[in-house]
Amino acid sequence: MKAPFIPQNAPYSDTQRAWLGGFFAGMHSHMLHSAGSVNQADARTLHILYGTQTGNSESLANDAANAAKKHGLQPVVKSMDEVEIGQLPQMQYLLIITSTYGEGAMPDNAEMLWEAANSDAAPSLENVNYSVLALGDTSYDLFCQAGIDWDNKLAALGAKRLFDRVDCDVDFETPAEKWLSEVIPLMAEGASTVAVVDTETPSTKSAFNRKNPFPAKMRVNRIVTALDSSKETRHYEISIDGSGLSYEAGDALCVIPTNCPDLVAQIIKAIGCTGAEDEPVNGELMKLSDALRTHFEIKLPGKELIEEIASRSGDQELNALLLSGDKEKLSDYLWGRDILDLLLQFPGVEFSAAEFLRLLKPLQHRAYSISSSGKKHPDSVHLTVASVRYDAHGRQHKGVCSTYLADLVNEETDVRIFFTPNNNFRVPADDSLPMIMVGPGTGIAPFRAFLQEREFRQAPGKNWLFFGDRNASTDFIYRDEIEAMQANGLLTKLDLAFSRDQAEKIYVQDRMKEHGAELYAWLEQGGYFFVCGDAYRMAKDVDQALHDVIREHGKKTLVEAVEYVNQLKKDKRYVRDVY
Repeated sequence: MKAPFIPQNAPYSDTQRAWLGGFFAGMHSHMLHSAGSVNQADARTLHILYGTQTGNSESLANDAANAAKKHGLQPVVKSMDEVEIGQLPQMQYLLIITSTYGEGAMPDNAEMLWEAANSDAAPSLENVNYSVLALGDTSYDLFCQAGIDWDNKLAALGAKRLFDRVDCDVDFETPAEKWLSEVIPLMAEGASTVAVVDTETPSTKSAFNRKNPFPAKMRVNRIVTALDSSKETRHYEISIDGSGLSYEAGDALCVIPTNCPDLVAQIIKAIGCTGAEDEPVNGELMKLSDALRTHFEIKLPGKELIEEIASRSGDQELNALLLSGDKEKLSDYLWGRDILDLLLQFPGVEFSAAEFLRLLKPLQHRAYSISSSGKKHPDSVHLTVASVRYDAHGRQHKGVCSTYLADLVNEETDVRIFFTPNNNFRVPADDSLPMIMVGPGTGIAPFRAFLQEREFRQAPGKNWLFFGDRNASTDFIYRDEIEAMQANGLLTKLDLAFSRDQAEKIYVQDRMKEHGAELYAWLEQGGYFFVCGDAYRMAKDVDQALHDVIREHGKKTLVEAVEYVNQLKKDKRYVRDVY
């Protein structure tokens, strides 16, 4: 329950506004206390809070809720941005399921609750019993850091750890299932519940998922950048006809790739094997060549493989780097290098098939923002993907999945797919509200879907797109579509930023500032602000520009601008799909 607030354009004097503000604050405090008392009295309630960037934690939270019901618990599943810090003490039984974003950061929807938990307003949690499930990726130094931080913070605030935290790598399903099978009975035992017979109707969850992907057919594969562009961006259309699958604008399509056969052959040669060796993989014997092509990551070297190569080669530089613990220098050394580069650098290092496979991570799916509306295209799903190709260390390198789609998939082969919902990234439910979209490069993908959705719904709300790339003549993807949307009135405003078309580079955040007064006016009208694309540069710069626009055109102090943006986040009117 969020505190009520008075819109800036509400017709009240300063005195009336101050009185109403105090009244609403008092009412909100009373309602929170009352609601909390009810929840605390009902010891069967299990609160499940999730922090997610791509939807995996939300999916696991729903799995936890289903398991809780079977043990007589009453689950309450909430995104972390739907919870106030003052509500935590009433959550007697609590599960936290969170991913880690980038290098140790909280996912977007967990940021504000995390800030509150670290503030002076953080309450005692001595009556809370909890456990944490952390999702992460061991290729990052700060593996599962968000989950670790929540685990430590809850304990520091006095909560009782009922079951030890479980940290999951990218193949999270098995450890997550084990955690659920152990933690839910403990929570139920603490709440003194009685297991119930499952009388629910069969789940409507799709039969196709990560463990059982749908074998789809590629129908369209075309380049949408110019032939003389420095980039290769492709538009794909994949058939889901007859699958029973459906999706919403804002969801992600997950693709399970296979590795490049040429790369597989070169690696097999480099480790001194033939490829015909039989090795057990997931309970069945498989040729080494097939295993490397379909089951293992063979691009980025993991820590164990790097250490083993350093040990076997005796290379002083690499061993010194590993011993120093200087992660930045090691990262610089490994930049642009893949597993084959390391093997070629140390030709005397060889492995048996079994030794090598033990040092590799399982092959993972790649998730892409969908660039079509499921309402307009119910039988197909569209993707907008930049093919990764670059030269480094004397050879050409290729992205695993982007070039799998570009080079290896055709109308005769199957591409294994499944959908991941992104319920936080949706076209506004109110068709009359303005929508502001910032998506340079392939970040335009979900906004193509959003605009298709609004067109299908005949939504009267205004739509504003900020798009950019390097050069208009070569990189203005979907140009004809976008200009047609502008001509027919679907796209109310279009602002473009092509960084290399003039002496001084121009980016989407610069266009935002140029039109700051109107952008702020759209926000005041209830507008939604969406961002998609690069997390490390673009999204940060856009966020800063948003704060600057609100501060300047809203006549606000720095603190007031931050509070305004935080309110947008709480209301889910400032949402990002960044990577």
